[in-house]
Amino acid sequence: MSVAFAKEESAETASETILPARPISDRINLVTEAGFKMLQDELTRAQQSFEAASALEDVNEKRRQSAVPIRDMRYYAERVRTARPMSVPTSNEVITFGHTVTFERDDGRTQTFHIVGEDEANPSQASISHGSPVAIALIGKTVGDVVRFGERELEILSIS
Repeated sequence: MSVAFAKEESAETASETILPARPISDRINLVTEAGFKMLQDELTRAQQSFEAASALEDVNEKRRQSAVPIRDMRYYAERVRTARPMSVPTSNEVITFGHTVTFERDDGRTQTFHIVGEDEANPSQASISHGSPVAIALIGKTVGDVVRFGERELEILSIS
């Protein structure tokens, strides 16, 4: 094997085994109880994947298979460490973290979203992060309020 080939392989292996960290926002890490459990489960999954990769005999394959689990373990360990589990809101008077809000857009469409933590947000499943522009616009408002959101208006129909 030529030295040039060995160096190329080493550079390739290094780029596959050292992944950049997953970005973590500087927002407070509020989570629902379900969101906290999800973070813990993801950390456990990453640890199990790392253990499986560590059992491989081929050093290069071990490094390749360990890269994602190592990155994910760091991310989820930090998210679990900084998580602030929030209890379910006791009042539906004013929109806060954990509420489900239904609003009507000025184009006539009605939407409903649950305001949750960043890691558990999934707009296609009707949940949005407490740090999303829509949630920021809604938090602190009450039923009947009309919220200006960019060029649009949202009228709050219900809070649960």
